[in-house]
Amino acid sequence: YYTDLLKGIKEVRPDVHIQAFTCVEIAHLASLAEKPIGETLDILKDAGLGSIPGGGAEVFSPRIREITCEKKLPGRDWLEVAKVAHRHGLHTNATMLYGHIETMAERVEHLDALRVTQDETNGFLAFIPLAFHPKNTEMSDIARTTGIDDLKNIAVARLMLDNFPHIKAYWVMIGPKVAQIALSFGADDMDGTVKEEVITHMAGAETEQAIGSKTLVKLIHEAGRIAIERDTLYKTIQIHE
Repeated sequence: YYTDLLKGIKEVRPDVHIQAFTCVEIAHLASLAEKPIGETLDILKDAGLGSIPGGGAEVFSPRIREITCEKKLPGRDWLEVAKVAHRHGLHTNATMLYGHIETMAERVEHLDALRVTQDETNGFLAFIPLAFHPKNTEMSDIARTTGIDDLKNIAVARLMLDNFPHIKAYWVMIGPKVAQIALSFGADDMDGTVKEEVITHMAGAETEQAIGSKTLVKLIHEAGRIAIERDTLYKTIQIHE
């Protein structure tokens, strides 16, 4: 099914870059196919897979995963899938879901694990901190992250992950205004226009479903930065003066 899906997309749009399947999902597909991770990735690459998103990392701490996502792939296995993907020529991103029950030490341990992995494989393109949205979850009594916390996460990530090419201030999670400020706190990416986002909005996000390219360019210019339209692998498409 999944190889047919990728091949079908490529038949209709042969030039499109497909970024799909988190490390968690890659491990699941390998289990279904009863094949090693590397072989599974090669099959998906041959069918059209171009790169892998950073979802499913959550917080690597075993304590956190046991409480919040005990059935999800352990953090060490997430990192191993990422390493294999890098060795098989696939770039990936990495995330961290912060602002729930994790400690500051667990955030730092998460960043350190990513830094060590990147030193080994150099396959991560971007780190994307994801602010936890508590509404409609079993942690709905927890307050949402503050703008100060969001900016601190960006800044600390930029300092710690000096081997990551890019740090993303994901406007869907933290709002366009904080993302704009984050461009002065270490972030160099706000993400794109976005067609439809489901997960964060189910958890109470009040941001727009989409932002037009003109608005993004305006936000970036107002922050005193150069607006560069990029592709999925961060190659420059157009510089917007």
